Amino acid sequence: GGLMRIALIGARGQLGGALHEEFAPHHEVIPFDRAALDITDDAAVQRVLGQCAPAVVVNASGYNAVDAAEEHPLDALRVNAFGVRALARACATLDATLVQFSTDFVFDGKTPRPLTEDDPPSPPSAYAISKLLGEWFAADAPRWYVLRVESLFGTAARGETGKGTVAGIVNGLMAGRPVKVFSDRTVSPTFVGDASHATRALLEAHASSGLYHCVNSGHATWLEFAREAARLLGVEPRFDIVRFADVTLPAARPQYCALSNAKLVAAIAQPIPAWQDALERFLSSVRVSR
Repeated sequence: GGLMRIALIGARGQLGGALHEEFAPHHEVIPFDRAALDITDDAAVQRVLGQCAPAVVVNASGYNAVDAAEEHPLDALRVNAFGVRALARACATLDATLVQFSTDFVFDGKTPRPLTEDDPPSPPSAYAISKLLGEWFAADAPRWYVLRVESLFGTAARGETGKGTVAGIVNGLMAGRPVKVFSDRTVSPTFVGDASHATRALLEAHASSGLYHCVNSGHATWLEFAREAARLLGVEPRFDIVRFADVTLPAARPQYCALSNAKLVAAIAQPIPAWQDALERFLSSVRVSR
C-alpha cells in the first residue's frame, strides 16, 4: 500500500486514459502527453522526470502503427526502444520503478497454445522488433514490469467505442453492416480497465520485477469474439469471414496469439476476468452512453 507518485507517459491514449482513471483515486498521478514530454529526447526525459521525482514511471505511449513501421523502422525504434531506454535510465537515476507495456506481436504465432512468459519471442516485423528491444531496455530500471497486452479495447472519451479491432467489430455490428473478421486468428482480448486494475495491483503488491502477460482470461478467434459481441448486443450477426492465409498486410502478424495470464494472477493473488465478462461490461458502458 501507501501513496505513490506516478508519472504517466502517454496519458491521452486509450490505455493511458484507463490507467489514469484507475490510479488517480489511490495515488498521485502526474500525466504527460507527447507535448509535455517527448521520450525520444533523452535530455528532456532526465530533466522532466528529475523535476517531478516519481516513485513509478508508467509508459503507456508507443509507436503503434504496425504496418507503417515496416516503412519507418527508425521511427518505431526511437519511441518503442530508445525512448524506453531513456525512461529506464531516468528511473535508475531516481531509483524508480518502470512499467512498460509490450505486445503479443513479439511472438511469431506458430505455437497453437496459450503462450507464457517463458516462451521465446520471435518478432516477425519491424514493429515487433522495436517492442522487443523496448522490453530489454526496460529491464535496465532498478525495478521493472514489462506487461504484454493485446487486442486492447475500452471506452474512449464520451463513451465512444475507442479504436482498434474490437471497436471496428462493435461499431459495424451496431450499424448493421457486415463485419470483416478472421475465422482463424486466436487472441486474448484485453479490456483496458482490467489491464489497468491488474497493473495497479502488481505495483501495490510490490511483486517481483519481470515480464507478465497482462490480458483478460481465456482466448477466442476473432469470429468467436464477434459472435459473442453480436449476442450481447442482441443484433443479427453479419460477418465477412476471412482466413489468415488470404490476407496480406505489410507487416506479418502472429496467427495464434493467446497469452496465459497465470503468472500475473499468481503475483496479484486475484483473478482477472474472462474476456466475455470484460466484453459485456464494455458493451454496457458503450450502450448506456449513446
